[in-house]
Amino acid sequence: MQPTPVSPEHEQRSLAELLRELSAETGTLVRKEVALAKAEMSDKMSQVSSGIGSLVVGGAILLAGLIVLLDAAVIGLSNAFPSGLLWLSPLIIGLIVLIIGFAIVMKGRSNLKAANLAPQRTTSSLQRDKEFAKEQIR
Repeated sequence: MQPTPVSPEHEQRSLAELLRELSAETGTLVRKEVALAKAEMSDKMSQVSSGIGSLVVGGAILLAGLIVLLDAAVIGLSNAFPSGLLWLSPLIIGLIVLIIGFAIVMKGRSNLKAANLAPQRTTSSLQRDKEFAKEQIR
């Protein structure tokens, strides 16, 4: 990397002026990073509350439909067994529903993990600022 050319007015500034300017620019940078973090966290919280609301409403509607369909499946499957084994059809249907429900819950749980909600743009921006500052110090 080649050094940046220095203009005559920059050469004549005192160390105190340079430190004041550095302090002001650092303060501005920190305020902007904090604002970015707040905006990103606000977006993430909106995403979470919207997702939770959709899950609750959709889940309630699906539950009503699922109960009707499961009842029909139990009745249909019970016709395939002799009268002494009628208990087997609800058991089979119940196990199938439990497996499907477990898979859906695990998927929803992974979507709400903290790693998925981290402020990635802010972290990336802070990393770039850190690298830039290191380069400027060299």
